[in-house]
Amino acid sequence: MVRLTRIYTRTGDDGTTGLGDFSRTRKTDPRLAAYADVNEANAVIGVAVALERSGTGGGDLGSDVLAVLQRVQNDLFDVGADLCLPLKAEYEYPPLRVQAEWIEELEADCDRYNAEVPKLTSFILPGGTLTAAQLHVATTTVRRAERSAWGAVEQYGTGDIDGVNPLTASYLNRLSDLLFILSRYANRADGDVLWQPGGGRAEAPSRR
Repeated sequence: MVRLTRIYTRTGDDGTTGLGDFSRTRKTDPRLAAYADVNEANAVIGVAVALERSGTGGGDLGSDVLAVLQRVQNDLFDVGADLCLPLKAEYEYPPLRVQAEWIEELEADCDRYNAEVPKLTSFILPGGTLTAAQLHVATTTVRRAERSAWGAVEQYGTGDIDGVNPLTASYLNRLSDLLFILSRYANRADGDVLWQPGGGRAEAPSRR
């Protein structure tokens, strides 16, 4: 386990921060932006979990979905750590990296819970239960984290010299899909909040 005996270090007061390989980089580095967005996404998901566990979320997610979200929160910590550590050809101690199997787990979760909500017939609005609304926020936050991860990939590449693991971005892509599905699952009792063209002032365009 990691021991944190002091939270502030003052080492970042010059606008730099340490990466996982102990090198220093600017706090505006795309790699840093990516794992900072992942950290934010984790916190936002944590609010959804807290709402459900407190009984005030109204989403009736059940222990199985909460277990999935708990796994995801742990995964996101590892995604952030992966983004924090530049790729190398060799390591003295091989680090934990995001694996394709993690993405496959998310896809299985997507299939499982998407089968339990009605088919989409319209765009939907964020809202409904508190938990659903928070999961919509989590969806957009994870999508931003994915964009940031791809930004880091574009700058550093995916090679063995200071590259970025592209599976981090793929994981975030699938996670945003899952969170959107779970936001609908949290509204399954009363249904989604449907988009109305022009705020209800106009009819939906006909399909041809």
